[in-house]
Amino acid sequence: MAIISEINPETAPASIQKIIADHLAEGHALTAEKRTLLHNAAAFNAVEAGSYALDDELQRLIGKRAADFFEYAISQTNGCLVCSIYFRNLLKKNGIDFDTFEFTKKEQVLIDYGQAIAEDPKHVPQELFDKLKANFTEEEIVVITAMGVMMIANNYFNDILGVTPDKLV
Repeated sequence: MAIISEINPETAPASIQKIIADHLAEGHALTAEKRTLLHNAAAFNAVEAGSYALDDELQRLIGKRAADFFEYAISQTNGCLVCSIYFRNLLKKNGIDFDTFEFTKKEQVLIDYGQAIAEDPKHVPQELFDKLKANFTEEEIVVITAMGVMMIANNYFNDILGVTPDKLV
């Protein structure tokens, strides 16, 4: 059950309507998480704009599909229904069933890393770091990890405030 209501885009203050219009113009959807965050522009910009900027960089470095797999693995392991449904829908639109898909070696390393940091960020196995270093540059590992942290933050936000998941397609 949602702790905080979602804003109504039509009755939101003009400053929030501007953020919404810009966000939609960039091709993004207005999800339940965003409608909750939009109670405050700074909160929205910190969580969403920061995530999008980092995700764009991650996709530039490792590709969209690999980034989506990584982020979905974190959300699934974290148990965040909102983000899990979002990524499951995204993958489904691309004809990918995460449960039966055959991942590349690099994708599997990303999935394993996403699951590990979501499970216990203080105890990621050294063997996994060795695999990361064998497949990615230090810059890529920094961006991958930073995006992982942002995904965990998104997951916590949704879970703490009981954000209502968007529909599973």
